[in-house]
Amino acid sequence: MVDHKVCIVTGASGGIGSRIVEKFLTENYDVVMADLKLEQIEEAIEKNQFERERIMVCPLDITDENAVALGIKEIITRYGRIDVLVNAAGICGSYDRIVDYSFENFRKVYEVNVFGTFLMIQNVIPEMLKREQGSIVNFGSVSGMRGYSFEVGYGSSKWAVIGMSETVANEYGSQGIRCNCVSPGWVNTCMMEKTIENYRKLGIEDPENWISYGSIRRPGEPEEIANAVYFLCCDQSSYINGANIVVDGGMTIK
Repeated sequence: MVDHKVCIVTGASGGIGSRIVEKFLTENYDVVMADLKLEQIEEAIEKNQFERERIMVCPLDITDENAVALGIKEIITRYGRIDVLVNAAGICGSYDRIVDYSFENFRKVYEVNVFGTFLMIQNVIPEMLKREQGSIVNFGSVSGMRGYSFEVGYGSSKWAVIGMSETVANEYGSQGIRCNCVSPGWVNTCMMEKTIENYRKLGIEDPENWISYGSIRRPGEPEEIANAVYFLCCDQSSYINGANIVVDGGMTIK
């Protein structure tokens, strides 16, 4: 077993995921970079010049129950511990009006955002219970707090993740495991670009001007989300459990 802490990040090669990896490396964690394709992980490592000796590369389909179980076993074999799980993997799917929103699209969004998050939590908790400590951070969204148009799949999936986080916090808080949620607003990533393109396809003119950034009047940067995630895993947040931390620049202020 290694002496220093170990963090698993799903969706680790993404815009937010890679910044989360960077943050935990900076804080002297070993990091398991889990993502769907090996080449995506390798590209992120190369692009960001991450220290390879501090990283475990973990190609993983989080929607595959057996693959998740085997992946966690491999992590334990290498490190002997899991201190932090960050479920950053997620997809927005194709946006559309409800009557045109395909069930296939709806189901795929849930498979990744909800079922994948559940499977990771279910397989990591037994390992955290052995040491009676651990922190889990899931990703909600402001879309999981308001009924925004055109994203019935994405928005409702994030509602589910927020509720799941509260259940985990309630069940395992007394056994040393905290579970919280981070809900970003607009963040300067490829997902934001894809969303804007979806809006164009729906006939919305000038979608960049149609969206609301909140009172700070800009999208967030991935490292700002990563900072919030790390805070929820460090000792300074030891009494925060079952919370949904909104990181949206004031977007949801009424």
